[in-house]
Amino acid sequence: MWRAVARALAIGPAARRRGRGPGEERAAERVWRGAGSPGVAGRDGRAASMREVDLDELDAQQVQLLAEMCILIDEHDRRIGAETKHNCHLNENIDRGLLHRAFSVFLFNTENKLLLQQRSDAKITFPGCFTNTCCSHPLSNPQELEESDAIGVRRAAQRRLEAELGIPMEEVPPEEINYLTRIHYKAQSDGIWGEHEIDYILFVRKNVTLNPDPNEIKSYCYVTKEELKELLEKAACGEIKITPWFQIIADAFLFKWWDNLNHLNQFVDHEKIHRM
Repeated sequence: MWRAVARALAIGPAARRRGRGPGEERAAERVWRGAGSPGVAGRDGRAASMREVDLDELDAQQVQLLAEMCILIDEHDRRIGAETKHNCHLNENIDRGLLHRAFSVFLFNTENKLLLQQRSDAKITFPGCFTNTCCSHPLSNPQELEESDAIGVRRAAQRRLEAELGIPMEEVPPEEINYLTRIHYKAQSDGIWGEHEIDYILFVRKNVTLNPDPNEIKSYCYVTKEELKELLEKAACGEIKITPWFQIIADAFLFKWWDNLNHLNQFVDHEKIHRM
């Protein structure tokens, strides 16, 4: 059922230990310096941590992404600043209340099957976990900061669908990405890294072209509701791992949304943030 994504370089511990080229070394150095620079203070004046984290054992391509600037928000999803992906995902910063904006895409084909992915073993948070179609963050740039009708978030989703799954951007224009609602959740990946997000839930119904990046995705599959329920049962038994945000959404919302793909307007709620 699952289609593995082939890659030239090994995924997992071998990939995490592989050498970096000069450009990757410079990117990693920038992330390291960023981790030691003053963070952007939130409304209470607290700054991001200066914790030094050893990045040498992590995948070089994923380390470069840690320099991206995420959008810092308060608990009401009001923008208060920007901070590196590195600092946003450190548990010690999360424990101090650092919160950023994110999104989760659920893409269904014309047979109403949901596209799932298994995260690459190279991922820094929740490696090897099964999850929804695409999960990422809008960046602190003019295109993705725009908040009217969540257009910035939808542009970010279009960007990441191409980056992770190789879906051509013209196949998923922002106007075909539907924003339903938001959830607020927090979860640890391990002793160092975690997530604390207000997550925009986005739905797409379309047949698309797939060409996944093996550094992002280990395997992928379209599933029926019954097949997803079997997958969730395996996760409950410890046979596989799924991401915490996908578990939350599946438990609370997904199946009733799935039953009503032709009538999703009844579930659109842009005012409420579901605290999970």
